[in-house]
Amino acid sequence: MQEQIRSFILTTLSGMNYDVSQVTSETDLGPAGLDLESLALADLAVQVEEEFGIRFELDDMESTALMTIDEFSAEVAARIARTSVGTA
Repeated sequence: MQEQIRSFILTTLSGMNYDVSQVTSETDLGPAGLDLESLALADLAVQVEEEFGIRFELDDMESTALMTIDEFSAEVAARIARTSVGTA
């Protein structure tokens, strides 16, 4: 599941005109890596929410900027798992 999420994130970032050709699992989303600004992080979060049926709060964006691609993918997978448990 995490690889599917990672692939979706990279495809989405590419669609947002970010160069993902050199992105690795350890690339930061924020200033130390892709340098996504708050609006881009919000856009990414909305697309991930729509694709995977989860929610991010506004307060989550600051911590998201400090995550790597793999950390963000893991966070999305964890939210999916919590949502699935909550609806079971």
